[in-house]
This record gives sequence, C-alpha cells and structure tokens, in this order.
Amino acid sequence: MILVTGATGTVGREVVRRLPADLAVRIMARNPQRVVGAAETARVVHGDFSDADSLRQALSGVSIVLLVTMPYGHDDERFLRTARAAGVRRVVKLSAAAVADSRAEDLITRRQRRNEQLLRGSGMEWTLLRPRSFMSNSLAWAPSVRSDRVVRALYGTSANSCVDPRDVAEVAVRTLTEEGHAGRIHTLTGPEPITAVEQTAQLAGLLGRPLRFEELGPEGARTALGGRNHPPAVVEALLESAERQRQGAKVHVDTAVPTLLGRPAGTFRGWARDHLGAFAAL
Repeated sequence: MILVTGATGTVGREVVRRLPADLAVRIMARNPQRVVGAAETARVVHGDFSDADSLRQALSGVSIVLLVTMPYGHDDERFLRTARAAGVRRVVKLSAAAVADSRAEDLITRRQRRNEQLLRGSGMEWTLLRPRSFMSNSLAWAPSVRSDRVVRALYGTSANSCVDPRDVAEVAVRTLTEEGHAGRIHTLTGPEPITAVEQTAQLAGLLGRPLRFEELGPEGARTALGGRNHPPAVVEALLESAERQRQGAKVHVDTAVPTLLGRPAGTFRGWARDHLGAFAAL
C-alpha cells in the first residue's frame, strides 16, 4: 500500500490525481474533507504529524510513503520512527534543490537538510525529490495583476529554473510505483532559467494586455511576505533565498525531468496558459 501525505498541497494534490485507481492508496490529511481528485478506490484518513496515534493508524499496512512536510514545521523524526516500526519499506521525500547548495544556510534549507539526514539514517529505502521553486509561486501575483495590471516581486532580473509542480508530481508517481529509485536524488527543474520580468512579459502576452513589473526592495518584499502570514523567521529565510538567486545560484537546469518522464520539462508559458484564469480580470 502507498501512503500519500501533503495531499492538499501544491504537489500532493497533483499526485493523488495521477495515482492509478488499481493501486492500494491511502491518503493522510489533517482535514480529510479538503482532499480532492483522488480515485474512488483511495482511502482518505485523518492524520497529524504531531499526533503519534494518528500516525500509527495511517501507517499500518503501508509499504511505500510519499513524505511531504512543511519545511519550517515539525521535523520528520517522529514520522520516520513510526514508519519504520510499521514496516514501511521505502520513503519518497519531497525536499528542495537548495539543500545541495553549500551557501544556503537559511532556516528552511537547514530544516530540509536535517530531514534528509534523518531519512537517510532511518534504515528504510529512500528517494529524494529536490525541486527548484514552483512555477505556481507566481499565483501570488494574481491579485495585483487582476486589479492593477502589475507584478510586484523582489529582484526582477534574477533568474530561476523554476519547475512546473505537475512535473514534480509526475516524477513522484513514478518513484512511488516503479522500482529502481532507491538511494537516488532527483533534482527537478524547468527547461530554462527565467526571470520575473520575463514571466511578466509572457503573462502579458497570454492575457493580451500590458502588464508592468515593479521591483520591490528588500523592505518592500519583507512587508509583502509578512502580509501573507509567514512567520518572521520564514520571511527572512525567503529573503536570503532571493539574495542567493540574485547571485545566480538558481540558474542550473537539470536533466532529471526529461530523463524520467521521456519528454521535455514544462515551460512557464505552458503552466501560465493552463492557469490563466487566475490572472484574468473578473
């Protein structure tokens, strides 16, 4: 049986839509009613990473797990200990590409590194998925695009080889359902590095109306991120990450997505076209 965690998140919800209906699948969520798109054969159960009893119940009879946890919440130690005791054979963990960057020492990356180390030392088979930033992060621009025809972001000309989260989900499904991924690290990027200014231009072309890019300084970005209810320590971690991006740390394009999926990685233009309704004026 496969257990999917994080099923209401960006990648997890795409994974549950893609898992074949003939597989034994259990989905763990704090709010099971929020899980959508799963096959009728999948079983949705309540589970909370801070609740040991719920973890034991969710993991009973499971052999393979997709582990998705908040990088600034609980660490994975309790979950991994419970999974091993339950007889789980393999854990596929959603991590982050920044873990491999020795210059990345922000809170989020440090937590991801620790969780990777916990998994590697757990005694279970492991596979690490390290995506670059998700293209869907640009949805944060949607309100200002709709109301003011403007994109506001930090460092508009720094590039990021961001990845379509649907590609990440597709890779996750393969690693959950195929053998040959144990002990492997898959770094997942888009097909090219792209800047926020370039993303703005592509959005404008798809919408058929001009958009203006407005670069936020660090203080403006700090205010904007804080307004999205991020804890202060997380805001600072995101600003550190943006500074590394400005220095060119996120331009590398990896071949894992096309190699594993047998097709090119999805482009930002393609992702934006499929989500254009979020940016269109009401």
